[in-house]
Amino acid sequence: METLLKLAEFALHIDKYLVQIVANYGSETYLILFLTIFLETGMVFTPFLPGDSLLFASGMITANSDLNIFFLLIILSVAAILGDSVNYSIGKYFSYRIKNGQNIPFVKQEYVEKTERFYEKYGNKTIFIARFVPVIRTMAPFFAGFGSLNYSSFIFYNIAGGLSWVALFLFGGYYFGNVQIVKDNFSAAIMFVIIVSIIPAIVECIRESRLGKK
Repeated sequence: METLLKLAEFALHIDKYLVQIVANYGSETYLILFLTIFLETGMVFTPFLPGDSLLFASGMITANSDLNIFFLLIILSVAAILGDSVNYSIGKYFSYRIKNGQNIPFVKQEYVEKTERFYEKYGNKTIFIARFVPVIRTMAPFFAGFGSLNYSSFIFYNIAGGLSWVALFLFGGYYFGNVQIVKDNFSAAIMFVIIVSIIPAIVECIRESRLGKK
């Protein structure tokens, strides 16, 4: 049990351990980052994995390590696009059960309702916009697979959103990481990024709580 808890802690806070990962695994870090982004976007039961903060922290670390920013951009964009595509296919597979009122293991009803409201507000553009919203990012392609969005439209928004999301946070972190004060206080900067990254999730939880009371 203790080992499982340690693995869970590592998976949930992989962004915090990036410096150690790069030092211990070197080029294998690319694979670790690829798998994390793929799982965060591709598996409907793993919306808790780091996304925005991981990309930003990865960009910061490339400014202070041997990792290549452009190679990271390519492989993490592929991971994000492939992840959404797999998630879309999973949604297709389970669409019949959902439409007939059956519950899907690991899919919380609150996530279902939140994503439905997102689709009502933004329509097909949800796939693109959701890239920048934790939890919704993981659920949106899953719901698109129900048939509300055909694959040709889905793949367009998927590619555009995946490239934009990865590039924005990765290069944002890269340029932030090149600032001298950040280089001198790298661990503190990483922690700051992690704290800032969870603020939108906290705000969203408060907003959802208030909506539930009305």
